[in-house]
Amino acid sequence: MKIALLGYGKMGKIVERIATDRQHEIILKIDQDNQHDFTPENLGRADVAIEFSTPGTVIGNIERCFEAGVPVVVGTTGWYDKIPQVKQICNAGDHSLVFASNFSVGVNVFFHVNKLLAELMDKYPYYDVQVEEIHHTQKLDSPSGTAITIAEGIIENLSSKNSWVNVLSVDGTEAPGENFSGEQLLIESFRMDNVPGTHTVIYDSEVDCLEFKHTAHNRNGFALGAVMAAEWIKDKKGFHSVEDMFDFSLK
Repeated sequence: MKIALLGYGKMGKIVERIATDRQHEIILKIDQDNQHDFTPENLGRADVAIEFSTPGTVIGNIERCFEAGVPVVVGTTGWYDKIPQVKQICNAGDHSLVFASNFSVGVNVFFHVNKLLAELMDKYPYYDVQVEEIHHTQKLDSPSGTAITIAEGIIENLSSKNSWVNVLSVDGTEAPGENFSGEQLLIESFRMDNVPGTHTVIYDSEVDCLEFKHTAHNRNGFALGAVMAAEWIKDKKGFHSVEDMFDFSLK
């Protein structure tokens, strides 16, 4: 499979290594320094594109993939308010896209179990819940896209929460604002050196505390999942989320 990498930072380089190990060929690598190579002709030589850029460039990159008729795997977050428009364009033009806040297999298992846990804990309203996420100091967005997906899974299945609110903690002393209410789910974000990503769901009561946690040891799981998504979307049409890739049904 011939792959175009749109975004060639840390994630792009790991994706390149893993894709090559899986016998794929990287035929195009685009970053801010070689935009002149980002032409329909060059992009059109790829079987699929893997997009890890920035929230400011992701929509333009998706549109170029659609124009070139190249399926695209989108790992960038920060554009989800545009999902309805992008989905409409994708389906109307018979294009191909799969997106995720996190392509890691382990994280997607976490997402699934998180929903089941929230549904179970809804029967025990004396537990309060919050989400904590820790990432490296270079991460620009807060909360992480993964934390938002976790929060949305809780809100969908826990009747006591109807929205989420984020606090970015540098030293752990920050607190929610005065308008914070018990119906809001707190996402507390921490930024520390050399942390690929840790996400914890905490159900706390007066008698005990239950923690559900995923810790990434490195970025390899994110990159492997993105390459698996490229293998999955290559011959498909339509607008997909990563949930369409996985079958978590219990038999």
